[in-house]
Amino acid sequence: MKPDIHPEYRPVVYRDRAANFAFLTRSTATSDQTVEWTDGNTYPLVDVQISAASHPFWTGRQRLLDTEGRVEKFRAKYARRGRQQR
Repeated sequence: MKPDIHPEYRPVVYRDRAANFAFLTRSTATSDQTVEWTDGNTYPLVDVQISAASHPFWTGRQRLLDTEGRVEKFRAKYARRGRQQR
């Protein structure tokens, strides 16, 4: 690797405020905020809007938004075809 062209790779804390969840990982992300972690060290803090702790896909709280009945029409259409092929 060429010296002095790569960003600094260091420990960083990512915090998901929606889920009250934080984790320590290594990253090149920068931040003016810092936080004291459970090990007693101070690390840069990056706030994120969503993480695996609050994303509907990972939490199981996923909901299907359908305003015109398209999902039901699709299921009805292909349910009939599935029955005919058998």
